[in-house]
Amino acid sequence: MQVLGIETSCDETAIAIYDSKIGIISHCLYSQIGLHNQYGGVVPELASREHVLKVLPLVKKTLSDGKTDFSLLNAIAYTSGPGLMGALLVGSAIGRSLAYSLNIPAIGVHHMEAHLLAPMLEKNPPKYPFLALLVSGGHTQLVNVTSPGDFIILGETVDDAAGEAFDKTAKVLGLSYPGGPELSALAEKGDSKRFNFPRPMADRPGLDFSFSGLKTFTLNTFNSENINEQTKADIARAFVDAVVDTLTIKCRRAIHETGINQLVVAGGVSANKQLQHSLVNMIKKESGEVFFPRNEYCTDNGAMVAYTGYLRFKDGQNESLGFQVKPRWIIEDI
Repeated sequence: MQVLGIETSCDETAIAIYDSKIGIISHCLYSQIGLHNQYGGVVPELASREHVLKVLPLVKKTLSDGKTDFSLLNAIAYTSGPGLMGALLVGSAIGRSLAYSLNIPAIGVHHMEAHLLAPMLEKNPPKYPFLALLVSGGHTQLVNVTSPGDFIILGETVDDAAGEAFDKTAKVLGLSYPGGPELSALAEKGDSKRFNFPRPMADRPGLDFSFSGLKTFTLNTFNSENINEQTKADIARAFVDAVVDTLTIKCRRAIHETGINQLVVAGGVSANKQLQHSLVNMIKKESGEVFFPRNEYCTDNGAMVAYTGYLRFKDGQNESLGFQVKPRWIIEDI
């Protein structure tokens, strides 16, 4: 059984094929970073146009790389939300049309569910139930995952997502887009003892997050200092330490409140080395286990969509011809 996955929720066009016996047999990705870098962020209209140009050539390449064919596909899965409206429409329209032409099921996939299921593609996957920390440019959530499609949001950001705060802070420091990875690299050169930034909402009960105030605190610190390269690195380090500590504190609290000590970390920020190191150390003390996707599955990718589509296909999901995209889609509403 083979399922083709199409991911076009933002600025990366990604295609993959999941085989129920082998796993991912091929995956291709085209990143639009070079296109959007000159604008300092994603331009939705340009992203949609690039997806139109790239989806079908990447589908053909993925089939060729996997030594398979349209005739061997059992279903087409595509990201139908959340994400940028135009970008989602491209992948959904092409995915639904391909499925119709091949007379096979079409499956709309929730982008964040696909992210939290990405570690299932590894050799040592988590067992249900588990906690999931979803950290990306648009989302920061702690989720109790009982089974595929059965989620309870335990906490989420009340303003900026962690990835968004990373990118905006990087812009303050004069780093290029996408700023998150550059900010983390700069923080490695910083002195952790020079600045002490607040850990937002860490001293309050509950599992919600807030990073807008931390972003403002960083900006005020930057404006009050005589800036040189070392000072920029020290500010970056203080910011990253504050975000990582906050995420770690909330994950530990979720473990204590639920009694579940398996933690999945997914989304683009899950590739952050400081965050991985902190969560690994924390989970050891809790006698638990933490699971990260491989780096290529941390950011947006087709593999996670293909795998999630496979699970949905087994449950009999099939979209009508009047498909719908959902730029805003709460994971509990799947």
